[in-house]
Amino acid sequence: MNHGIEMKIINETNQPISKVEFTTTEKIRVIEIDKIEPNDSVTAFLSMKKNKKDGAYSLTFTRANGKKEITTNGYYTNGIALNQWVAFKIEEDTTIVKFDDLIH
Repeated sequence: MNHGIEMKIINETNQPISKVEFTTTEKIRVIEIDKIEPNDSVTAFLSMKKNKKDGAYSLTFTRANGKKEITTNGYYTNGIALNQWVAFKIEEDTTIVKFDDLIH
């Protein structure tokens, strides 16, 4: 059983991103990162031991121009992650999300 998911956020922009939060739609636990510099990345593990419902993953951050962005992707069921990791690649005008293969 997978009671959490490894996440990686890669800032591929020319500006720092700030107020970064990664959580589930249940918002039981939140990974908070003050700032990710250009061409830098952060990796962390989100524990989902207390999650009980179905839901998705949410990444929220603020670009250098002050624009707040929210990306909701993926799926977990009954509090169990279906993937081992998720990677968010922040680009100048978009966020690319990639999950590993489903856990069998």
